[in-house]
Amino acid sequence: MAGFDHRPARIMTSYQFTNNWFETVARGVWDQLMPQLAPARILEIGSYEGASACYLIDALAPRHPLELHCIDTWEGGVEHQPGGDAPADMNSVERRFHHNVALAAARYPGRATIEVHKGFSDDCLAGLIAAGKKGYFDFVYVDGSHQAADVLVDAVLGFRLLRVGGVIAFDDYLWSEALPSGKDPLRCPKPAIDAFVNLNFRKVEVLSAPLYQLYVRKLSD
Repeated sequence: MAGFDHRPARIMTSYQFTNNWFETVARGVWDQLMPQLAPARILEIGSYEGASACYLIDALAPRHPLELHCIDTWEGGVEHQPGGDAPADMNSVERRFHHNVALAAARYPGRATIEVHKGFSDDCLAGLIAAGKKGYFDFVYVDGSHQAADVLVDAVLGFRLLRVGGVIAFDDYLWSEALPSGKDPLRCPKPAIDAFVNLNFRKVEVLSAPLYQLYVRKLSD
């Protein structure tokens, strides 16, 4: 299916983004995937400035009502701390997130319901399960902590919240932290994502996409 340009130019100039990570890594795939998947209930683990959330609102809200849940501590990961790969003032990042998402939602009154869960992802995901949302979401986007143990928890709990037939997407599949000693497999997402896929190989289908992200369709619980 042909892709689409989801953001009118006059709105793009009003968003407050300080990087183009989403545009360069994910947008090309999402332009093709989202019209086919057409998710109405979306869970995002790791929201940062809201680039992916705004994309989803702009792309999907004109087509159907959208329920979007965003989880983040807005404390940042190790890469956002001084001396990391991408140091950032996380208070400013959080303010930009709320500005950007509110701006996107305001374009489609009554079409986009945004639920923000500020906290650690394991607590928030467990809370959603306890609230009866197991198998509730059409699309789960895992882009929170890049530490392997955290990614594995997000994958396992996110999968519980995903409906059969839905897609769970993992950002930064090939990312690794720049360390003086080289790569540390416990401080990058790939080992955790591989473990999750391998342990659930009878329940999932890996979708074809550029490998910097990994997309997996849920075939069964």
